[in-house]
Amino acid sequence: MYIGLMMLEIHTAEPLVPEPSASEVELAIEKLKSHKSPGVDQTPTEVIKAGGKTIRCEVHKLIISIWNKEELPEEWKESIIVPIYKKGDKTDRSNYKAYHFCQLCTKFYATFCFQA
Repeated sequence: MYIGLMMLEIHTAEPLVPEPSASEVELAIEKLKSHKSPGVDQTPTEVIKAGGKTIRCEVHKLIISIWNKEELPEEWKESIIVPIYKKGDKTDRSNYKAYHFCQLCTKFYATFCFQA
Protein backbone atom coordinates (compact mmCIF):
# COMPACT_ATOMS: atom_id res chain seq x y z
CA MET A 1 0.00 0.00 0.00
CA TYR A 2 1.36 3.45 -0.95
CA ILE A 3 0.60 6.51 1.07
CA GLY A 4 1.39 9.69 -0.85
CA LEU A 5 3.09 12.58 0.80
CA MET A 6 1.90 16.01 -0.11
CA MET A 7 4.16 18.99 0.37
CA LEU A 8 2.48 22.20 1.35
CA GLU A 9 4.08 25.53 0.83
CA ILE A 10 2.98 28.00 3.47
CA HIS A 11 3.57 31.70 3.02
CA THR A 12 3.17 33.61 6.25
CA ALA A 13 4.89 36.88 5.44
CA GLU A 14 2.51 39.76 4.98
CA PRO A 15 2.87 41.80 1.83
CA LEU A 16 5.06 44.86 2.22
CA VAL A 17 3.03 47.98 2.84
CA PRO A 18 4.87 51.14 1.84
CA GLU A 19 5.82 53.63 4.54
CA PRO A 20 3.64 56.70 4.90
CA SER A 21 5.00 59.55 2.79
CA ALA A 22 5.71 63.04 4.11
CA SER A 23 2.63 64.33 2.30
CA GLU A 24 0.45 61.62 3.91
CA VAL A 25 1.75 62.60 7.35
CA GLU A 26 1.08 66.26 6.58
CA LEU A 27 -2.47 65.43 5.47
CA ALA A 28 -3.05 63.39 8.65
CA ILE A 29 -1.86 66.35 10.74
CA GLU A 30 -4.20 68.69 8.88
CA LYS A 31 -7.13 66.33 9.50
CA LEU A 32 -6.63 66.34 13.28
CA LYS A 33 -9.51 68.12 14.98
CA SER A 34 -8.69 71.34 16.81
CA HIS A 35 -10.06 72.47 20.18
CA LYS A 36 -10.26 68.93 21.58
CA SER A 37 -9.04 67.73 24.97
CA PRO A 38 -5.42 66.51 24.86
CA GLY A 39 -4.55 62.97 25.79
CA VAL A 40 -2.09 61.55 28.28
CA ASP A 41 0.78 63.52 26.70
CA GLN A 42 -1.11 66.82 27.26
CA THR A 43 -0.14 67.96 23.72
CA PRO A 44 -2.89 70.01 22.10
CA THR A 45 -3.47 69.40 18.40
CA GLU A 46 -2.88 73.07 17.71
CA VAL A 47 0.81 72.75 18.73
CA ILE A 48 1.50 70.16 16.04
CA LYS A 49 -0.57 72.00 13.44
CA ALA A 50 1.19 75.33 14.11
CA GLY A 51 4.67 73.73 14.29
CA GLY A 52 5.40 74.25 10.63
CA LYS A 53 7.68 72.24 8.39
CA THR A 54 10.19 71.43 11.14
CA ILE A 55 7.63 69.71 13.38
CA ARG A 56 6.01 67.93 10.44
CA CYS A 57 9.39 66.60 9.31
CA GLU A 58 10.18 65.33 12.82
CA VAL A 59 6.75 63.72 13.14
CA HIS A 60 7.29 62.02 9.76
CA LYS A 61 10.67 60.65 10.93
CA LEU A 62 9.03 59.37 14.12
CA ILE A 63 6.19 57.69 12.20
CA ILE A 64 8.64 56.02 9.77
CA SER A 65 10.79 54.76 12.65
CA ILE A 66 7.79 53.21 14.39
CA TRP A 67 6.43 51.88 11.09
CA ASN A 68 9.67 50.02 10.36
CA LYS A 69 10.05 48.66 13.91
CA GLU A 70 6.40 47.52 13.78
CA GLU A 71 5.98 48.28 17.47
CA LEU A 72 4.38 51.22 19.25
CA PRO A 73 6.26 52.96 22.06
CA GLU A 74 4.91 51.94 25.46
CA GLU A 75 3.76 55.52 26.16
CA TRP A 76 1.54 55.41 23.06
CA LYS A 77 -0.33 52.42 24.47
CA GLU A 78 -1.65 54.46 27.40
CA SER A 79 -4.96 56.27 27.36
CA ILE A 80 -7.44 57.76 29.75
CA ILE A 81 -10.87 56.15 29.46
CA VAL A 82 -13.86 58.15 30.58
CA PRO A 83 -17.41 56.73 30.61
CA ILE A 84 -19.83 59.12 28.89
CA TYR A 85 -23.52 58.77 29.71
CA LYS A 86 -25.76 58.44 26.62
CA LYS A 87 -29.36 58.01 27.76
CA GLY A 88 -31.62 55.76 29.82
CA ASP A 89 -31.01 54.27 33.25
CA LYS A 90 -27.79 55.69 34.69
CA THR A 91 -27.23 52.52 36.71
CA ASP A 92 -27.11 50.40 33.52
CA ARG A 93 -23.56 50.38 32.15
CA SER A 94 -24.80 49.68 28.60
CA ASN A 95 -26.10 53.27 28.60
CA TYR A 96 -22.53 54.59 28.60
CA LYS A 97 -19.91 54.83 25.88
CA ALA A 98 -16.18 54.88 26.52
CA TYR A 99 -14.25 57.95 25.43
CA HIS A 100 -10.49 57.47 25.03
CA PHE A 101 -7.99 60.28 25.53
CA CYS A 102 -4.85 58.90 23.92
CA GLN A 103 -1.49 60.24 22.82
CA LEU A 104 -1.81 62.72 19.97
CA CYS A 105 0.67 60.86 17.76
CA THR A 106 -1.24 57.63 18.33
CA LYS A 107 -4.30 59.22 16.72
CA PHE A 108 -2.70 59.96 13.41
CA TYR A 109 -0.47 56.86 13.42
CA ALA A 110 -3.70 54.86 13.58
CA THR A 111 -4.80 56.69 10.42
CA PHE A 112 -2.02 55.00 8.46
CA CYS A 113 -2.60 51.59 9.98
CA PHE A 114 -6.26 51.57 8.99
CA GLN A 115 -5.53 52.83 5.46
CA ALA A 116 -3.15 49.99 4.70
